[in-house]
Amino acid sequence: MAWAQSVFSALRRSLSKEVKKKVGTDRFGNKYYYIPEYKNWRGQTIREKRIVEAANEREVDYEVGDIPTEWEAWIRRTRKTPPTMEEILKNEKYREEIKTKSEDYEKEKLLSKECNEGHPAPPLQTQIKGHASAPHFGKEEPSAAPTSTGKTFQPGSWMPQDGKRDNQ
Repeated sequence: MAWAQSVFSALRRSLSKEVKKKVGTDRFGNKYYYIPEYKNWRGQTIREKRIVEAANEREVDYEVGDIPTEWEAWIRRTRKTPPTMEEILKNEKYREEIKTKSEDYEKEKLLSKECNEGHPAPPLQTQIKGHASAPHFGKEEPSAAPTSTGKTFQPGSWMPQDGKRDNQ
């Protein structure tokens, strides 16, 4: 059955003008191919394709992480050019550095937590001066009379009257 499928796919490729160009391989043994845009026998334009042939023949053996992130970005068209081996090695080294820094941070966090368990931190004293979204936060309280300096003008604040209406 498998030989019939391979013969049929070879016949289809020969009739469709579909030409695979090998772009590269990764450290897992996956092979990456590029098929440029072409016109089929009906005159329809078929857009470019980017294909990966997995090292594991069965799809059930595929797991997340079997394709490096750089190659996956190329397959999904988030990047235009395929990754170079130098770039992949540089990114792997960077990931390892981040992993070790994260582990070191977790160790330091545990050590500081153990040291500070017997001594609670003193409470902080804050001074409340109003809400930060208020237009006068950090400034003097608004006055009823307008104020002006040479370059700025601060209009006076509106103060409601004691329940009296002006329209009466």
